[in-house]
Amino acid sequence: MRRSSHPSPVTLPEVTVSEDADVRFLHLGTEWIQGSMLIDAPFDIELEYVQRMMAWLLFVEPASVASRRALQLGLGSAALTKFCFKKLRMDTTAIELNPQVLAVCRQWFKLPPDGPRLRVLLADAGEAIRRAEHLGRYDAVQVDLYDHEAAAPVLDHADFYADVRALLTDEGAMTVNLFGRDASFQQSLQAIVDAFGQDAVWAFRPTREGNTIVLALRHPQHPTRMDLLARAEAVQTRWGLPATKWLRLFKAVS
Repeated sequence: MRRSSHPSPVTLPEVTVSEDADVRFLHLGTEWIQGSMLIDAPFDIELEYVQRMMAWLLFVEPASVASRRALQLGLGSAALTKFCFKKLRMDTTAIELNPQVLAVCRQWFKLPPDGPRLRVLLADAGEAIRRAEHLGRYDAVQVDLYDHEAAAPVLDHADFYADVRALLTDEGAMTVNLFGRDASFQQSLQAIVDAFGQDAVWAFRPTREGNTIVLALRHPQHPTRMDLLARAEAVQTRWGLPATKWLRLFKAVS
């Protein structure tokens, strides 16, 4: 049985914005930070855990990235969507439930309008990803689906992760934001392993805030440490992400 944890449209939280020095934050009706942006560098990724959502770049050839497709489930402050679209030059799609989030991202977080390479779909992600037009289409699917309480992902079960796996190309990968210090982390990790297979799953150590990024590959890869280092150096040089640091914090689950 599939579970639906999304609130109905009438209960969607109000979206608010705050600023501290050179950083702008997005909130969903609470003080919890649901996304951020460097005001003077709006297409960079400011939060450490969001940067780690780009770890799928370690598993593809850098020269091929601009020809690939990315999908974000949960828009947040549009940091991933903007980075994939503007910095990586990818065909980029995001699925967001709350129309206020989209409006605020366009007004306050420099999200460009939809165009040939960028689209934001207002829909329930758990339902939308089962549509035939999405199957096997994406090289990177980035999952960051939290409600206004930010207590646990709103979609976090093996059926959902199996649906995400079906979205991926043969070289595709999913990255998902989990709370590594939360009691539910092992349950979430097991659901991902059940959907992808244990030898296809990698995980970071938690950030200081407790966010743990888990990566799952459509098909397992077993690069050597030297191969990963070479790829990390290329990612860091091309796109300014701290990818060489990732290798000290990132390993296969198996």
